[in-house]
Amino acid sequence: MAPSSVVVTIEKPNKFSLVEINGSDSTLLLEKQKAVSPKQFTWFLFLKANRVFACLSWLPMALKTMFLSVKKRIALSDVSEEEAKSRRLYRFIKVFLFISIFALVLEIFAHLKKWNLNMIQPWEVQGLFQWCYMTWLSFRVDYVAPLVLTMSKFCIVLFLIQSLDRLILCLGCFWIKYKNLKPRINGDAYDIEDGSSFPMVLVQIPMCNEREVFAQSIAAASQLDWPKDRILIQVLDDSDDGNLQLLIKDEVSLWREKGVNIIYRHRLIRTGYKAGNLKSAMACDYVKDYEFVAIFDADFQPNPDFLKQTVPHFKGDPELGLVQARWSFVNKDENLLTRLQNINLCFHFEVEQQVNGAFLNFFGFNGTAGVWRIKALEESGGWLERTTVEDMDIAVRAHLNGWKFIFLNDVKVLCELPESYEAYKKQQHRWHSGPMQLFRLCLPAIVTSKISVSKKANLIFLFFLLRKLILPFYSFTLFCIILPLTMFIPEAELPLWVICYIPIFMSFLNILPALKSFPFLVPYLLFENTMSVTKFNAMISGLFQLGSAYEWVVTKKTGRSSESDLVALAERESKSLNEEKITRRHSESGLETLNKLKKQEEITPLKKRNRLYRKELVLAFLLLTAAARSLLSAHGVHFYFLLFQGLTFLVVGLDLIGEQIS
Repeated sequence: MAPSSVVVTIEKPNKFSLVEINGSDSTLLLEKQKAVSPKQFTWFLFLKANRVFACLSWLPMALKTMFLSVKKRIALSDVSEEEAKSRRLYRFIKVFLFISIFALVLEIFAHLKKWNLNMIQPWEVQGLFQWCYMTWLSFRVDYVAPLVLTMSKFCIVLFLIQSLDRLILCLGCFWIKYKNLKPRINGDAYDIEDGSSFPMVLVQIPMCNEREVFAQSIAAASQLDWPKDRILIQVLDDSDDGNLQLLIKDEVSLWREKGVNIIYRHRLIRTGYKAGNLKSAMACDYVKDYEFVAIFDADFQPNPDFLKQTVPHFKGDPELGLVQARWSFVNKDENLLTRLQNINLCFHFEVEQQVNGAFLNFFGFNGTAGVWRIKALEESGGWLERTTVEDMDIAVRAHLNGWKFIFLNDVKVLCELPESYEAYKKQQHRWHSGPMQLFRLCLPAIVTSKISVSKKANLIFLFFLLRKLILPFYSFTLFCIILPLTMFIPEAELPLWVICYIPIFMSFLNILPALKSFPFLVPYLLFENTMSVTKFNAMISGLFQLGSAYEWVVTKKTGRSSESDLVALAERESKSLNEEKITRRHSESGLETLNKLKKQEEITPLKKRNRLYRKELVLAFLLLTAAARSLLSAHGVHFYFLLFQGLTFLVVGLDLIGEQIS
């Protein structure tokens, strides 16, 4: 075929033909091809109309399905333990809602009557209702509006300070990227030929009723590339299910037979949650022979080269106490909830952890996917059971003792995100109540420590107060209480840059580390405001030592597969080759019991269902009521913000975000 020739496929009804022409005739053919017959155009319109009608027919079915799901959810709803223990906040919001509804009815009546009270003299008032309304307006202007205005200005100042902190962190991240600032390994790497040159490393996998993920975490840890005589894996099982304990023991035995130095530990007295589990494991006599300890939660799957990428950083730096790796998520695209979590955590690791590690040599330990120098743990007092954030506790105490931390943004460890709103809500409650408990306990030690004044100021004002207390306080107070309140008190109306421009800009900064999630910018902003209720409630319970502050609920896992799981799957398939060994290790009655336990677990699954969340639902109606009031005043941006924020609260309150259980 000549280079100048063109191949054109002409499509006709019931007929296809292939024509080859030279370049000189191509223009003529293309001009003819542009002409479309009326019959083809008619079929094109019919096709488009068919698609439109298909979408229109699908929409009522989708709405009907969602309505039936919501109706069923309301009928089967029950009050969760967390909801029952936080009645004070719920009652406050409910009273606020009733007052708002009453005020809305009053405003609608006045609007329909077309009262212009600025033009009415006191002696011209007609009727008791109009007199009450005029009295309320006078009281609102003289007493209520100044109070609300003062509160809003205070929260706006906190909002601007926190936004400035975020902006500085982002600028620090850009500087790190621009200068290519990364932690470097001091000295030569370990001699591969000489196994004795590698330091002794202890690997700990704390778990508690982690039925879905225990096998893949044990498999991943067992395949770490490190000399076999220089590593010991501790499976620290705190499960209270005897069936699950047998399954984990069996998995550990399989890897031990393959030459892996791995042991199983189970505490008889299970106190102190994860901190108590780790403390008990570190009390073993053989721990004194090890120099470093790597910690992985049960859903974490480190790559085989994890230790070779982290442990060498300790070489030549005796002041280094912790090397923290980044998390990556196997199920970040599972649903809308996991996508929004991914945005948050990408900013946390890429910006917060990396910047604090690069410029301050301090950040909060993430509790997993990190390697500690055992000497740093021991000199800092070891694991303590006094809070639900034992990871942050040990990090603060190690920092006060002068130990340095580094964060490796390039070393990633796969894990899971909570896929249900219930699991995510409980996780966030623990993450935001624990720091306030710790702040109360650590404040005297911070003030009297020997670290510099600048480090003390960073710990008190930035690490604890600004990022752990002020952020949830102003987020809830400003956007969930003051904003709807100002719709009924126009004298204290919030400016547009507070409710629109700055929040969108800050959300854009938050989403930069996960640019593929840019289409979720607005949902992310609305969802973060929705989560402020949970975070505010957790912060208050931790600060004032309320009962829910000491709750520890293991985050529910699903056991999503990943690339590293394929290796574990291959290892599992080799299990059939080791049946003779298993038979020698276990008696026939033991195997029969194990099989019965597995069958029993398959036959009797736990019943699960989506819940209703009362605080979120009440706030949804409160914001929608305020949106209706803003509509009377022709507030454009305020109305749309309140409308969509109220709908977001409604979706979350009905548990329509995240995993849906039929």
